Amino acid sequence: MDFLNNIVGQLGGTDKIASLAEQVGLSEAQVQAAMAALGKAAPQPGDTAASAAQSTGLPLDKLQDLLAQVGGEDALKKIGGFLDRDGDGNPVNDIMGFAKKFTGQ
Repeated sequence: MDFLNNIVGQLGGTDKIASLAEQVGLSEAQVQAAMAALGKAAPQPGDTAASAAQSTGLPLDKLQDLLAQVGGEDALKKIGGFLDRDGDGNPVNDIMGFAKKFTGQ
């Protein structure tokens, strides 16, 4: 839980998630799902936002806006590498685990 709190703090805390959601016109849950999908798509070949849009069903323009708000693909790749706690090359399972702990679900 301390690790998750550190990540949330570095991203600006829960207020940052709410702020991102408001800025791009998505719910906080959609932002969390979008970030997980963007994190999974970032190291893969192809368009990161388009891949995330396809996997989440969220509008491409919203995902492009969200990606821009977090610093673009390069920043996302760096965060993804940092979030890959188990070193399996896939930060999504780690992010989802963090999100479940964070939301209590």
